[in-house]
Amino acid sequence: MSATLLDQFIEPFAACLTPDSAAKIASLHADAATQARVDELAERANRGLLSETEKSEYDQLLAAFHFVTILQAHARKLLREAQ
Repeated sequence: MSATLLDQFIEPFAACLTPDSAAKIASLHADAATQARVDELAERANRGLLSETEKSEYDQLLAAFHFVTILQAHARKLLREAQ
């Protein structure tokens, strides 16, 4: 599997993780308000109803979630290897 550009960007950060910090990162979740906003924007996007401002906000939220998801994958890998 080839690494994406984002994976390559995240790798130096992931290399700094300790088991404790990896566990904290692996357990991160969006707060209820943020998740509700993402759900709302996703619903509007699926219906083709996003304004340009909402599209920009949604794109930024998705990028942030993608970043955290990849970092969490690295953290979980570190935790598996530490066992």
